[in-house]
Amino acid sequence: MANRFILTPVQPTQSICGRANMTVASTIPIPPGLPEVNISRVIAEGGVHDREWDTYSGAKCFTNAFVLDEKNARILLGFKKRGFGASMYNGFGGKVEPDESPLEAAKRELKEEAGIEAPLVRCGTLFFTSPSLNHAYHIDVFRANIWVGTPSESEEMRPEWFSINPDTGTNVLPGIPYDRMWADDKFWLPLLLAGTQFIGRGDFGELDDTKGEGAIGASMVKWWFASVDEL
Repeated sequence: MANRFILTPVQPTQSICGRANMTVASTIPIPPGLPEVNISRVIAEGGVHDREWDTYSGAKCFTNAFVLDEKNARILLGFKKRGFGASMYNGFGGKVEPDESPLEAAKRELKEEAGIEAPLVRCGTLFFTSPSLNHAYHIDVFRANIWVGTPSESEEMRPEWFSINPDTGTNVLPGIPYDRMWADDKFWLPLLLAGTQFIGRGDFGELDDTKGEGAIGASMVKWWFASVDEL
């Protein structure tokens, strides 16, 4: 994969990652960096009392894709083998190249990292900051219920299936390993599993994107996640 990225200088109200923000007026305040859409329900919010959202001067555009096997009640996650977030589980994704759309990037990354192809559909938008980084992360999240190929290990990721309903008794797969995932995942991943569209922002404390397991246990200092009518 080419070592390039999109660094888009933006103000909080600008569109980013090549897609214009919707002009829908919401009665619920939406954190900077997220699209202006109709909010169905705020799922979670918290953090340091009266803390303002972190400012940012630019955003890197990323994707994150998840494949679900609804018949067998399982989800495919990837164990990150190296780089930022190593030894953690996540979906499959990466940087959006300058010459491709987020959907094109998501499909490419899924093929490169897990060896499969899928008709991905966007289901969420996430936005993250950290004072130790000189950019924000804008992430388009995708999902699919069918796929072509056999999930296979790559240099960066090791695909593994996890049970969506680990307490059914007959399921031999482990449950979703939230304790080995980013701190925000527990808020929005249940929405993805339910087929609900969502947006969310998390401001993290200090992060070192040059270290692998240094990301494990990283906590958010302010967060907000909501289900939406439509992205």
